Amino acid sequence: MTNRPAASTHLRDLARLRRVRDRIDRDYAQPLDVEALAQGVHMSAGHLSRQFKLAYGESPYSYLMTRRIERAMALLRLGELSVTEVCFAVGCSSLGTFTTRFTELVGMSPGAYRRQEAQATAGLSSCVAKQVTRPIRNREARATKADID
Repeated sequence: MTNRPAASTHLRDLARLRRVRDRIDRDYAQPLDVEALAQGVHMSAGHLSRQFKLAYGESPYSYLMTRRIERAMALLRLGELSVTEVCFAVGCSSLGTFTTRFTELVGMSPGAYRRQEAQATAGLSSCVAKQVTRPIRNREARATKADID
């Protein structure tokens, strides 16, 4: 026999988590923190963080930074803004943190990415370029033959 109150609470939490994820997707460039996100869905910050990680496989902060880095990649490919301008345009307040996180996710610095990808995606539509250049965390990257040998 199922526990209806527990199932109802779980479904309500999932709906709240979707609202948090949607807010991050929409407002990634705004100053967001876990406490503010949690207050917006009437959850504690700790509960939100635990449930978000269970549902989506990463913390709310990690998800936010991934969205910011994805947007930064698109802006860097355009080549119209400096790395510093891109950093602030996507909502990061520290160039050092932005560069570190970008390098972790993409595998190269924002400057190197800008130089390399500006030419590599020339002629591709923005939606195709976004898909083929989506960042993959190092732990998710597939092993290459050189890694195995």
